[in-house]
Amino acid sequence: MSKNELIAKIEALNAWEALMEDAKAEADAIRDSIKQEMLDRDVEELTAGAYIIRWTSVLSNRFDTTNFKKVYGDLYKAFTKQTSSRRFSISC
Repeated sequence: MSKNELIAKIEALNAWEALMEDAKAEADAIRDSIKQEMLDRDVEELTAGAYIIRWTSVLSNRFDTTNFKKVYGDLYKAFTKQTSSRRFSISC
């Protein structure tokens, strides 16, 4: 692939990523307006035609690795394994 082809691909990628960000922002705004309507109606479930919208509270338990590491540092190290990955980035 030539240098000009790479530049064209990077510029196309940048354009598509900008479009994706705009679309995500628009989808988030619509989602937020639906949530606001549910708050205004004080409901966790709402029916609109064939659609059922649910916005419910969910409780979950998560392991606190930060405090575990502080208290049981050696044990934390014993069960920690190193992983490898690759990061893709383009900068100007």
